[in-house]
Amino acid sequence: MTWERFQKEYHYNSKLDFAIDTSRMDYPDGFFQQIEPLWKKAIADMSALEKGAIANPDEGRQVGHYWLRDAALAPDNETANDITSTLERIKDLAARVHSGDLSGSAGPFAQILVIGIGGSALGPQFVEQALGHPATDKLGVYFFDNTDPDGIDLTLSRLQGKLGNTLSLVISKSGGTPETRNGMLEAQAAYTAAGLDFSKHAIAITGTGSKLDNVAESEGWIERFPMWDWVGGRTSELGPVGLIPAALQGVDIDGLLDGAQAMDTVTRTPELTDNPAGLMAAMWYHATDGKGAKDMVILPYKDRLMLFSKYLQQLVMESLGKEKDLDGNVVNQGIAVYGNKGSTDQHAYVQQLREGVANFYAVFIEVLKDRAGESIEVDPGIRSGDYLHGFLLGTRDALYETGRQSITLTITEVNAFTVGMLIALFERAVGYYASFVNINAYHQPGVEAGKKAAASVLDIQQNVMKHLPISKDEAIPAEEIAKSADLTDNCEIIFKILNRLAQNPYSGVTDAKNKSPQDTKFYRKR
Repeated sequence: MTWERFQKEYHYNSKLDFAIDTSRMDYPDGFFQQIEPLWKKAIADMSALEKGAIANPDEGRQVGHYWLRDAALAPDNETANDITSTLERIKDLAARVHSGDLSGSAGPFAQILVIGIGGSALGPQFVEQALGHPATDKLGVYFFDNTDPDGIDLTLSRLQGKLGNTLSLVISKSGGTPETRNGMLEAQAAYTAAGLDFSKHAIAITGTGSKLDNVAESEGWIERFPMWDWVGGRTSELGPVGLIPAALQGVDIDGLLDGAQAMDTVTRTPELTDNPAGLMAAMWYHATDGKGAKDMVILPYKDRLMLFSKYLQQLVMESLGKEKDLDGNVVNQGIAVYGNKGSTDQHAYVQQLREGVANFYAVFIEVLKDRAGESIEVDPGIRSGDYLHGFLLGTRDALYETGRQSITLTITEVNAFTVGMLIALFERAVGYYASFVNINAYHQPGVEAGKKAAASVLDIQQNVMKHLPISKDEAIPAEEIAKSADLTDNCEIIFKILNRLAQNPYSGVTDAKNKSPQDTKFYRKR
């Protein structure tokens, strides 16, 4: 590493007060010229996408999350007006809740319960932690983001006695997502047990005419907000999915949108070395050989950005992890993403990053502002933030010394504008990279396959329950139950199902435990 190389590869954008440093990515001379045809195609693909082309051919859908922060880009007036009017409705809802004009059964709303999963939870969780503060939040934020009963109970315990002041947001495009549907039913039961009418505390964010939309309308919920077909869950944070909980919390949603729009403008630049998202996608392409050969480790040196890697796991991996390309060829594309935060990671897996398997590249996120107020000296002339920054620079150099490459992104501070920038930066980098490798970044057939597989397991469970003996003396192993249910190819699944049900008294299933799966016998109490 030389000062000359750093100066050449440090790309600062004064309009954004943002920098991307690629000096520690050892791409060969002539690399940008080599990928110029791919870059021209990516720019053209993105332009067509933003103008309303069918960018998700498998589902025949437009891809319009960029319109959310600039409705003027929408391909028709109806869509533009829908975006604009929905944003005004979001702001009006937040104003009514904050003023107390819209209240719960026990008085003004003091907290919200977000019920969703995947893109309907990861984005709101990231923004809540990145931009929230107990001293300034107007409402506290809680989540049901799974169908884990114990996790649901834990959240409900924190809301004990507060449900009358809790506004629930149920988020599901189809309204049929099992985890969200279950969370809604669990919430309804909790409100009912507390003597409260759930419908007077509930808002739906869903597709028009969906199962959830119909339920919310028939039960008279407070409001219904749209989830449009042209916005995927993993790119929905700057639509109603993310803006409603953020606005209710008290986050500056205009700042989020402004930051994203500003980054969008810069990342439309056709000159690759002046385009932060293009540069990042090019570095991904170099680091992974265009085949996902290395993982991406996200290392933000700021506690507020700890959930960014978790958010990016879905954005990157669900978008890029595809079996086939757009021509139908089997390519098994994808980039694995993991990370936590610095300097915590230095006491966890940085040891392996520096000396273990060199199967990754890192993305450091440098935040220049330490805190809002003064900092004490922890050593003469040295403050806590100096240590944090020293760990970032030291770790980056330590990795590079052993041939581990990295990109560094620099922002001045974490605020609504910069968070919006970061979201938009990675969204567009994903789009450009997908064009480089010729895949559809905007569908998720693997997710749908997983849902279908889960549904089949539940069907097996229902069938098996009909074939369980009802006497301990008649208890039989999973293999015999499978035969009687005509499910001999599913012995393992049946054993796993019954093994769990036996630990949950409500099921009525009991086991006479032995040491091996083939000898463990099951029956059902009357």
